[in-house]
Amino acid sequence: MAQAIIHNLSRKDDFSYRQLPHNIEAEQALLGALLVNNHAFDRVSDFLKPQHFFESLHARMYAVISDLVHMGKLANPVTLKSFIPSDEKIGDITVFNYTMRLSAEAITVINAADYGHIIYDLYMRRSLISLGEDIINTAYDAPIDLVPRKQIENAEQRLFQLAETGQYDGGFENFSESLDKAVSMAGIALKRSSKLSGIPTHIHTLDKRMGGLQCSDLIVLAGRPGMGKTSLATNIAFNIAMACKAEHNPGNVEKNEGGVVGFFSLEMSSEQLATRIIAEQADISSSRIRRGDITEDDFFRLMHKIQKMQQIPLYIDQTGGLSIAQLTARARRLKRQRNLDVLIIDYVQLMNASSQRASGNRVQEITEITTGLKSLAKELNIPIIALSQLSRQVETRDDKRPQLSDLRESGSIEQDADVVLFVYRDEYYIKNCEPIIGTDEHLKWQTRMKNAFGKAEVIIAKQRHGPTGTVMLSFQAEFTRFSDLAEEDYLPDRH
Repeated sequence: MAQAIIHNLSRKDDFSYRQLPHNIEAEQALLGALLVNNHAFDRVSDFLKPQHFFESLHARMYAVISDLVHMGKLANPVTLKSFIPSDEKIGDITVFNYTMRLSAEAITVINAADYGHIIYDLYMRRSLISLGEDIINTAYDAPIDLVPRKQIENAEQRLFQLAETGQYDGGFENFSESLDKAVSMAGIALKRSSKLSGIPTHIHTLDKRMGGLQCSDLIVLAGRPGMGKTSLATNIAFNIAMACKAEHNPGNVEKNEGGVVGFFSLEMSSEQLATRIIAEQADISSSRIRRGDITEDDFFRLMHKIQKMQQIPLYIDQTGGLSIAQLTARARRLKRQRNLDVLIIDYVQLMNASSQRASGNRVQEITEITTGLKSLAKELNIPIIALSQLSRQVETRDDKRPQLSDLRESGSIEQDADVVLFVYRDEYYIKNCEPIIGTDEHLKWQTRMKNAFGKAEVIIAKQRHGPTGTVMLSFQAEFTRFSDLAEEDYLPDRH
């Protein structure tokens, strides 16, 4: 019957009608192979589902075979007979006789996976056609409140959902393959000048403790307002992008000490972020740049730095209130178009959940967001740095250094993160509690202020594959710049 339909459609007088892509013969060959040897089911069960079949009867047969195999029972034409319309006719034969013919004509089970891939790929093509038709129909008959931008976002979300499901690789891999990957990672670290397996932040004391930013890691960078977490993230983003070689090649990771960086700035505009980077690089405070309080020499220095920075692979998305689905779609697009290496989100609490189930419950929303970010890091095989706010309970303690319990909605953030970093500056708190000038307390305050001035702590509170502890850094507030802290032994004499 199927061949008769195909034959009729091939006639010249019906050339204007295009049938959806399918391959009945591949479906028949796969079902025959499964009925002859149920072990062949293991080769396709990981990716192939009943809905992927074009012929509805084949889908029903595959569903029954799947159920029988999962229950540990034999699946053959006889055992299928009770679960399919066996007495119905297909042309001149019954459905039962049809299943008998499929198993009798099965030649080999060796190609079962290939048949499964053909069926699945054709299903994906049909899904793309259906998606395209929906986009066209929605564009023609869109309601008033569905603006084009929203239509594009919906279409893009559906397209990337289809792309995400359109994978039939994965599953278990042999331990020897995992060992090869581990040895390869060690070899890359040996060949790099930085001797790091991950992507260097180019803040050496931090890299030494963390081994760089590791692929597929979710790194949470948290701190109270005013601590400089956005500044640290911006410094890291610029350092990585600046170190990226012009001939960036994902297959030549041994020589790459940088990478392509995507920065989702949900709080600040792209201009504000760029101003911070310019100020840090040109040694001119961003407040002076905004006020126009710069000399002609300062301006030429700015222009010189800007010319050097214009070609760096740093991409900023300043859209506010993104959902995890929107962010995921845009990250995938950047990965595909620019070969994204590092992703930074500033910050998690400004994102929204995608599902209606989580909306309204902030803990569930953050759980969906952090779980989505961790999945995205593994899918794209890149490190993701997600900034996070801390709860106000930090301010009530005498020692205001953050702890894991201070993370807002800390359960999911702490659980999903591979690394948790806290930014802490004692100088910020000491500066805000200056005693009366001339008192003994003020002299003690000056000593404390001198010891804390220009210093910051990055507290590694959690690290799955490395030690925890505190890294001391230098922080120049005027230029919002974090850098390695010069050791006292190497400082010039001070008078």
